[in-house]
Amino acid sequence: MSGNKTVFITGIAGFIGSYTAEACLRKGWEVVGVDNFNSFYDPVIKRQNLSNFKDQIRFYDGDIRGADFMDKVFHENKIDVVIHLAAMAGVRPSFQAPALYVDVNLNGTNMVFRQALKYDVEKILYASSSSVYGNAPTVPFAETDNIDHPISIYAATKRANEKQAKLWQTFSGTPTVGLRFFTVYGPRQRPEMAIHKFTRALYRNEPITLYGDGNTYRDYTFVDDIVAGILGVEAKAAGNDVVNLGESKTTTLIDLIRMLEVITGKTADLHFKPMQKGDVNRTFANIDYAREKYGYRPEMDMSTGLSRFVEWYQQTLL
Repeated sequence: MSGNKTVFITGIAGFIGSYTAEACLRKGWEVVGVDNFNSFYDPVIKRQNLSNFKDQIRFYDGDIRGADFMDKVFHENKIDVVIHLAAMAGVRPSFQAPALYVDVNLNGTNMVFRQALKYDVEKILYASSSSVYGNAPTVPFAETDNIDHPISIYAATKRANEKQAKLWQTFSGTPTVGLRFFTVYGPRQRPEMAIHKFTRALYRNEPITLYGDGNTYRDYTFVDDIVAGILGVEAKAAGNDVVNLGESKTTTLIDLIRMLEVITGKTADLHFKPMQKGDVNRTFANIDYAREKYGYRPEMDMSTGLSRFVEWYQQTLL
């Protein structure tokens, strides 16, 4: 099964979803997508993402929580592979709307699994998150770590989805793989994420607020590497699994800003505030398992990746 594969992508108009759709189309696959254009960030951005390929896919505007809606999508399309990326995103906002995060991320995912298994899909990939590791004591984070101590509602929903995926796989035998993404960035990144937010502030000569002392660090992963990882997992998905998709390199918050200053030619006006509830001190992916099992080979260095983002920002948003 190669050129005639049909892939169903939830959250297809989002940052990672739109790149995944484009990669699947380049492989000659049929793509079915759903998005509900919620207002977490400006829906105009998501509609612009979708416009790049909407005429090449079968698109449904709707909510994954709707049983009749989701049944219609699966009934009208012979779906082989599900790539479930739709979710309420963000650690900090999850404390403001916990019921919504639980409803979308748990009940929505439950609906995706139920319909996928009802219609006998071949495999299900779904977005998890590096946030499931919380403030795990050992770095880099490995898939075998004990991660039963999430520190945000968002992280708890992602961990719970890994649990329910294992349950569904046990009952059905259908392969399910959770993709633990580590801080994905690149052109079209969501506007509330740090790299986008800092770049915007630099060009607008606005102050930048840092929570903590600037020495917290993240494993920033370029979107092209993430998509290559998704496709690598799709090719070899079996049983129930979780896999880290990160760069396995880290950058402190203050170094990130210094790099952006050099690329933009701007100087940041920094304001420091205490760490916020739910923020982890660090993320750092051990990708040994991803390399060995799925052939994952991230290639983008931070400096080049940031330059590509800034170039896109200049061309698109200035």
